[in-house]
Amino acid sequence: MKGLTDVDALLLARWQFGITTVYHFLFVPLTIGLSFLTAGLQTAWLRTGRERYLRATKFWGKLFLINFALGVATGIVQEFQFGMAWSDYSRFVGDIFGAPLAIEGLLAFFLESTFLGLWIFGWDRLPPRIHLACLWIAATGTALSAFFILAANAWMQHPVGFVINPATHVAQLTSIWAVLSNSTALVAFAHTIAAAFLMAGMLMVAVSAWHLRRGGHLGTMRPSLRLGLWTGLVGCAMTAITGDIDGKIMTDQQPMKMAAAEALYHTSQPASFSLFTIGSLNGRSEVWSLRLPGLLSFLATGSFNGQVQGIDNVQAAEAAKYGPGSYIPVIPVTYWSFRLMIGFGLLAGLVALAGLWYTRSGRTPGPERRWFYRAAVWSLLLAPLASSFGWIFTEMGRQPWSVYGVLATDKSMSPTVGAGTLWISLITLTLLYAVLAVIEVGLMVRTAKRGPEDPEDPDHPADTDREPQLGFAY
Repeated sequence: MKGLTDVDALLLARWQFGITTVYHFLFVPLTIGLSFLTAGLQTAWLRTGRERYLRATKFWGKLFLINFALGVATGIVQEFQFGMAWSDYSRFVGDIFGAPLAIEGLLAFFLESTFLGLWIFGWDRLPPRIHLACLWIAATGTALSAFFILAANAWMQHPVGFVINPATHVAQLTSIWAVLSNSTALVAFAHTIAAAFLMAGMLMVAVSAWHLRRGGHLGTMRPSLRLGLWTGLVGCAMTAITGDIDGKIMTDQQPMKMAAAEALYHTSQPASFSLFTIGSLNGRSEVWSLRLPGLLSFLATGSFNGQVQGIDNVQAAEAAKYGPGSYIPVIPVTYWSFRLMIGFGLLAGLVALAGLWYTRSGRTPGPERRWFYRAAVWSLLLAPLASSFGWIFTEMGRQPWSVYGVLATDKSMSPTVGAGTLWISLITLTLLYAVLAVIEVGLMVRTAKRGPEDPEDPDHPADTDREPQLGFAY
């Protein structure tokens, strides 16, 4: 019975970690992308003096700030979760994580919060160039914050710059530079920034298309639509490029994860990539599949004739290296999350490409392009889904390790926290996040539907007398 309780507690702790982490990460890339796009729009206003860029800056700035506030609220929960459910893990990695997370808090988050506050309350109080600089510094802070957190996560994927203390059996930092320059961290950062622009761009596309379909705010929303389309397309391309680099590094550092992404049980050369497979749940027995020859070899090695290690081969090697046990992750999760990540991302890029074609040379899609407007609005979901499935693949594909090759997940839990406590916290946090989701969606939808303050729109006039107090409107 005790063993069953331990398994249940571990499963609950992992579900809690997954729910809170994926939910929090929905806000992170959108915050990063919107901060830079809003700064770019304000720069365009300052350089050209065109009021449409000012209206766009204030409109998208409101959506950015709503998302930023909810991101901070959900991020705080992560710290409490590690201390409650994963105390053995926290004790083991504390000396490693302390440095990058301290830098993130003292430097990156300081830049975000301080200069964002100056930007919010600095309208008509600060010189225009200083006011703009505050937003660029805050945006840089969001990117730096992501880097230091990703450096900590990358250490879990590829631990470097440490030794195990033989007396305390915990990891001790030997080189902060090794942790910060970890190849896994660098490519993950580039991949995340690209995904951030993809997500922010598609939000711009969806909201702008919704207004243009109804004939409102043409002067503001058409430039926003074009900006969102270009940002989404470039973001999709850069996500694919950085993801390809990440896949090759992952194959070298975690061969099991790449094998699990294809449910490839036997080493193959060349190895094909299946777009869709019908067979047993674990992928071992295949009835039918649609395959692209040599593509998995290219994703893993850079050559269409490269050799890719199979699950059985990697399992045997890791059992010999780390001892008896199963080192195979949950294959259906890794297989489908990998494909859904790629699929949703590519669909977003296709919507952006179609939008650029239909809006070329000053065109605005007419009523006959109703399908495009619908696709553009629904494309709002594509990038967040791709991002979420990407993180699920990244974290689930590393199992059964919390720190790859060093600390197993079942050795990372808090020893005194039982299933009952975890049930309570899981339900509480899930309900709390559900309430926050309702608040977030409600605020974002209401603000997005209202649109920018537009002197040409009698329903949304620009109130110049209230411009100095705009910060309080956020």
